[in-house]
Amino acid sequence: MISMEVAQGLLIPFAGTSLGAACVYLMRQELNEQVQKGLTGFAAGVMVAASVWSLLIPAMEAASGMGKLAFLPAVIGFWLGTLFLLLLDHVIPHLHMNEETAEGPASSFSKTTMLVLAVTLHNIPEGMAVGVVFAGWMAGNVDITMAGAFVLSLGIAIQNFPEGAIISMPLRSAGFSRHKAFVAGMLSGVVEPLGGLLTIVATAYIVPFMPYLLAFAAGAMLYVVVEELIPEMSAGRHSNVGVLCFSVGFTLMMALDVTLG
Repeated sequence: MISMEVAQGLLIPFAGTSLGAACVYLMRQELNEQVQKGLTGFAAGVMVAASVWSLLIPAMEAASGMGKLAFLPAVIGFWLGTLFLLLLDHVIPHLHMNEETAEGPASSFSKTTMLVLAVTLHNIPEGMAVGVVFAGWMAGNVDITMAGAFVLSLGIAIQNFPEGAIISMPLRSAGFSRHKAFVAGMLSGVVEPLGGLLTIVATAYIVPFMPYLLAFAAGAMLYVVVEELIPEMSAGRHSNVGVLCFSVGFTLMMALDVTLG
């Protein structure tokens, strides 16, 4: 049975997305391009740091019994996560922010639907990451603490805040009502608690593969960073703000994981 603490941990990232989407009620205009780059860079920095400190390092520590081959589960899991996101990228129609041409198979979906699908697509590995870490804690993995699991959940919630705003604000500018724009932004984050819950339900089956699954989530998250977030934060001229915000996000998540995890 899932405890109240674990349930809260699963919902924290979704709360971050919802609060970001709620910016549509407070702001009248679409986010400035430099602000979007800054928020995207911040999100990328958080995800990279979370992938290293909360997923890859614990994966190798969990496989320490393999001696000099302790890196092997992390390498295998990382590649499986990367290839999994590559597959989803090709089978799910989606549209990245500031792009006119959709990716994936041809579809009759509206531009709005495909924008939401793009964010939902890269929320999948984040939900898995939170679920795997909490599942590891529930299974008694000594390399994973409750504080560390909450740090990962909080870090993802922090980077979900700008994602919610980046979805809802352009939709409002495109003519959507504030309520519809908010709901679209909020729904893009629903996959995270659902993915985390499904992972925890399967705890009894995944514990033997924990090092692989931690690295799998890291590979999937870094695929999103390199394929989507970094190009968005670096597009056009004057992209220094994206790089600086990347560094802020990275160091913030690193500090949280080391001091609280």
